[in-house]
Amino acid sequence: MQKDSIQKERIIMGIDPGTQVMGYGILRVLDNKPSMEAMGVMNLGKYGDHYLKLAKIYSRIIGLIDEYLPDELAIEAPFFGKNVQSMLKLGRAQGVAMAAAISRDIPIFEYAPLKIKMSITGNGRAAKEQVAYMLQKILHIPDDKMLLQLDASDGLAAALCHFYQSGVSTVDKKYKDWKDFANKNPDKVNR
Repeated sequence: MQKDSIQKERIIMGIDPGTQVMGYGILRVLDNKPSMEAMGVMNLGKYGDHYLKLAKIYSRIIGLIDEYLPDELAIEAPFFGKNVQSMLKLGRAQGVAMAAAISRDIPIFEYAPLKIKMSITGNGRAAKEQVAYMLQKILHIPDDKMLLQLDASDGLAAALCHFYQSGVSTVDKKYKDWKDFANKNPDKVNR
């Protein structure tokens, strides 16, 4: 097999943790081109017991890992809110999802919600709808594959954010920094 015909594949699982709804997305990267493999949600509101919700999260994440065999897990980091009890429950949900990945030796990467939104839309304060719209455009997702539950697209956004942040790119780095770029491209810089 020639070197040019070898295709590198990478699977990134993204999770938007929650105790009522947990979103997930599976991103397939082939030859440095990302595409959506799957996305969905876990509706946990029907379970009254918090510990049962945690068990369901663990079981579902293990199932997704075993089905898609991700190389990495990107998860939205908890943000600081006013309700301490909600934060505690959210942290537990995130921890259980992380424990599932750890049990399968999958590296974990956490991203703040602002970082995820910024990497997808260019605006850290973007609405969930804007994130979903940009994901659909970037990944060429047909309308019938987009889910109404925005937690699913948030999970996929975490995966795409990790792809962008991991520094893997087909573009060669030609400049050391902004000063190097300016020195090599004086016609493109207004001084």
